[in-house]
Amino acid sequence: MEVVNPLTVRICRVPGTVEVPLPLYKTEGAVGMDIYAANADTVTVSAGGRAVIPTGFSIAVPDGYEAQVRSRSGLALRGIVVANSPGTVDADYRGEVQIILANHGTDDFSVSQGDRIAQLVIAPVMQVAWEAVDELPPTTRGAGGFGHTGRH
Repeated sequence: MEVVNPLTVRICRVPGTVEVPLPLYKTEGAVGMDIYAANADTVTVSAGGRAVIPTGFSIAVPDGYEAQVRSRSGLALRGIVVANSPGTVDADYRGEVQIILANHGTDDFSVSQGDRIAQLVIAPVMQVAWEAVDELPPTTRGAGGFGHTGRH
């Protein structure tokens, strides 16, 4: 797939951190870039627990965009997910990107330096201007929520 007019995003390594690959598309049609763990020592995410994993990089997301940190499907199948998925890296954040991994599995999970732990997607966003009104325009659905269309 040829990318026409790719978005340029500045990235730099965090000084003093372990050097691992920067986020990388692993296939030609991939939307998400793999993020690698930059922890110096193995981190154990206990069953039912959470841990913050460093990535060793920071980014300057352009205005009008966000970086979304998402779970990797292969890890999610084993119960290892990004706790706040998708996590958002705002355009004005300049600190190290860190990943909050949650272990919903029954066994402890070890994260070693260089492991692929999440994926990064750059996406456009819009900010809104609220218009306060007394009521909203009606729809056929109305306030029907959670399962309002039935189970089958």
